Amino acid sequence: MNASRLKGKFRRAKGKIKERVGRATRNSKLEGQGVADQVIGQTQEGYGEAKDRVKDAVDTAFGD
Repeated sequence: MNASRLKGKFRRAKGKIKERVGRATRNSKLEGQGVADQVIGQTQEGYGEAKDRVKDAVDTAFGD
């Protein structure tokens, strides 16, 4: 697991908290920011996962 995946997981968790607090306090701006953070975190995790897959493929192909 690389740094991008960890940062993505953290951002998604932070987004879920923001969304729930925004919903509980009826703060639509905070709720929206939370949803946006979740999407960004998910994208960041996907990038990290793709990066890991490419690294694994290169390592396998070149016997590193």
